[in-house]
Amino acid sequence: MTATHRFALRVYYEDTDLAGLVYHANYLKFIERARSEWVRGLGVDQRAMKDRDGHVFVVRRLDAEYLKPARYDDELTVDTTIAEVGGARIVLDQVVRRDGEDLFTARVTLVVVNDDGRATRLPAELRRELH
Repeated sequence: MTATHRFALRVYYEDTDLAGLVYHANYLKFIERARSEWVRGLGVDQRAMKDRDGHVFVVRRLDAEYLKPARYDDELTVDTTIAEVGGARIVLDQVVRRDGEDLFTARVTLVVVNDDGRATRLPAELRRELH
């Protein structure tokens, strides 16, 4: 399986709430961006996958824990690691960190669905990269 993928980002003013802390829903945006870059790094073109096969990734399940707040101008990293791979799903562990300190953790289950919204097998090129 692939190693941990690291995605760097900075907290902008628009990411924060009235208290100056990262608004809780923005952590989901951060980990989504990291997953997109992880898939791109595997050589999978999601737009081509959609255009060619009508297949897209969707989040089936997400279990998240908010540990410590991030603040405006913090430099963060999102680490993405594969936990499990099945025929039609991938389970990822994602951690948002500041200076190596865990701020937010999530276990995310992704499935590939077709144009009808039904789960389908992972694309062959992705399965090759994950095994």
